[in-house]
Amino acid sequence: MNPNDPGLQPFHVSVVDFQAALAELRAVRDEVFVGEQGVPVEIEHDALDPACTHVIARLLDGTTIGTARLTPDQHIGRMAVRAPWRGRGVGDALLLALVAEARKRGWTEVRLNSQVSALGFYERHGFKPEGDRFMEAGIEHQAMLRMLDGPQRIESRAAGVEATLNAIDSARRSIWIRSRDLDPLLYTDSGVLQALRRFATAGRGGEVRILLHDVATPQRSQAPLLALAQRLPSIFQFRELQDPVDRDDPAAFIAGDGGGYYLRSMGERIDGEAEPHAPARVRQLRAAFDEAWERSRPVSEYRALGL
Repeated sequence: MNPNDPGLQPFHVSVVDFQAALAELRAVRDEVFVGEQGVPVEIEHDALDPACTHVIARLLDGTTIGTARLTPDQHIGRMAVRAPWRGRGVGDALLLALVAEARKRGWTEVRLNSQVSALGFYERHGFKPEGDRFMEAGIEHQAMLRMLDGPQRIESRAAGVEATLNAIDSARRSIWIRSRDLDPLLYTDSGVLQALRRFATAGRGGEVRILLHDVATPQRSQAPLLALAQRLPSIFQFRELQDPVDRDDPAAFIAGDGGGYYLRSMGERIDGEAEPHAPARVRQLRAAFDEAWERSRPVSEYRALGL
């Protein structure tokens, strides 16, 4: 593996003070909006900036690779990721951070104006188009809305991947996964694998506990999550459900100690519910997980893989 590959470099997203981070914010946005897209600098540098909540994505060495903001009138904007790091989950992490900030404030909806070329990205994160398209700074845009109240109903793989990403990206030190066979629809997704790698390499003493019904299928199919866990055996722990009561329960979920979860009552289906910040619900899921974990057996079969 090439350590200089942007896809292999961990990053983190944090809320920043506008004045303290002004140079970083301007550097990324000027590079993307003014330099690449030709937006006039007097439009890019607006008077609303000081009143906004800003987030920045940085590599572990402090290099700034992306930024975005949340306005007081409940709009997400100025989403900018430097070219070498696009397609690496940075935009997803920035957007999830701002949606989480909106939820913390008790907002029931959040809006944004998407460049038409980015519609698919925002639709994948639950935003829906509103009204007609319009021109802004010479670029065609579409207004979009996402409702934030209550659990989100998950009905597609894209929505399931987003919910999984949120549970991982918001986690601080613990992630709990219950799955039949490492759900290929979720845990082969490159963004999910990158998010798990970021969590595992963040240096926070994190732990990922994984309960499986079927330990043989992931091994036979050479599931990519097993390869990641092999490189980070101190982080990932696997057990197999043994008690008939546990094995008869088809539910699958991922939850993190940051309050995000994605629950599927019928674990072989993608359908389910998710919330990005529901600490009480996560405590319930963890309690049930811990009980089943104590009744389960360590997966000795994976020891040959170095786990």
